[in-house]
Amino acid sequence: MNRSRVLITGITGFAGSHLAEYILQEEPRFEVWGSIRLRSRRDNILGIQDRLYLVCADLMDAESARTLVAEVMPSHIFHLAAQSFVPFSWNAPGHTFQSNVIAQINLLEAVKEYVPEARIQIACSSEEYGLVLENEVPIKETNPLRPLSPYAVSKVAQDFMGYQYWQSHGIPIIRTRAFNHTGPRRGECFVSSNFARQIVRIRLGLADPVIRVGNLDARRDFTDVRDTVRGYFLACTMGEPGEVYNICSGRDVIIKDMLDCMLFGQEEIKVEVDEARLRPSDVPILKGDSSKFKARTGWTPEIPFEQTLDDLLRFWEERES
Repeated sequence: MNRSRVLITGITGFAGSHLAEYILQEEPRFEVWGSIRLRSRRDNILGIQDRLYLVCADLMDAESARTLVAEVMPSHIFHLAAQSFVPFSWNAPGHTFQSNVIAQINLLEAVKEYVPEARIQIACSSEEYGLVLENEVPIKETNPLRPLSPYAVSKVAQDFMGYQYWQSHGIPIIRTRAFNHTGPRRGECFVSSNFARQIVRIRLGLADPVIRVGNLDARRDFTDVRDTVRGYFLACTMGEPGEVYNICSGRDVIIKDMLDCMLFGQEEIKVEVDEARLRPSDVPILKGDSSKFKARTGWTPEIPFEQTLDDLLRFWEERES
């Protein structure tokens, strides 16, 4: 059987590794190729590495991006590689733009040259919406973009670049604005995973019974990463080129409530605010409306948030034990 090739940039990352697993398990008509860097950690793909085709590439180098696309010649591309940690973007805005904007330019220029018919999903972000007014919730794709961090501005640039390459060059690009997603393998620097690791280390006697936190008042729309990457696949294969789709649960969770859920029955653990964890500016609420995406693809989230948190805690228990 001749199989089409999908290329996942950032395949060793959180979402990339889950997407690779999903395609290998559910979509055997595709070969799964991924771009990696020499310094990329492969922990997330150890269980599937022998079923992947991996190519060393640095998308911030135009020639490397050209070589990657020319070698793989993919029919579908999932562009997930990015600097994705919002607080880091305050300290390194230039690096964030290089990683997110320049890398995507190099990738799209290579696609334009070698496989202009390839369908591309660009992983944009709900952070683009930024300052959302009370009367604008739940957030639709038509909502104004008011980005509040260098990271968010870089994602706006990626988003609009995808639209421009569709309009100017006819490359079938679909943009997704995923809201917060979490689950096993989430990086420790992200709030849900950071809480989970702190809790597990306390349970194992590796840390004092104190959870250090940032802003607990923010409201976020969480989806399990396994539901999110299924959405990415449906967006790339079923989405309308040139369009943008929210991928979200439609339910907002106060960060404090999420922490309380993870701490249930552990009253001995104290919670302390760490000033270093607070951002110069923070988005107060992100609650999305994914009705446009559901109408197009039939997608709906399936994994309850409580299960997501339990799976995340188990992930850290395995790592820390």
